[in-house]
Amino acid sequence: MKRKLLIIALSLVAIPALAQNTPVGLWRGFDEKTGEPKFEVRIAETGGVLNGKVEKRLSPGVKPDDICTECTDDRKDKPRLGLEIIRGAKKSPDGDVWEGGKILDPENGKSYTLKMTPIESGKKMEVRGSIGPFGRTQTWTRIN
Repeated sequence: MKRKLLIIALSLVAIPALAQNTPVGLWRGFDEKTGEPKFEVRIAETGGVLNGKVEKRLSPGVKPDDICTECTDDRKDKPRLGLEIIRGAKKSPDGDVWEGGKILDPENGKSYTLKMTPIESGKKMEVRGSIGPFGRTQTWTRIN
């Protein structure tokens, strides 16, 4: 009986840890040049597909009514705050990687092929945007 209780208790402790190894949640991104916090993005899952919206902009001097003038799709001239920058990512059958979607850089209006990989037990995430073999990877930090 004690053994069963121990197994159940350990299982309950392990479930939240496994749930954190996903991109779903609130993330903070950083300026690549200064290392200062730049934005917060909330990633949500609907029907096995991940999408993410800018929830907060943290850069100094940012205007709250700033819009994405460089965007060329349905996001053109939409406020950057609340802008959906991640679309259509799905979990890879190979493991804890989400890909197949797009990530938008609202500063230049370009969309890139997306790959998200949680690291450090889901406390951080490598976010890669690329066109063909060329791209860049940022490390975002989980807020919750």
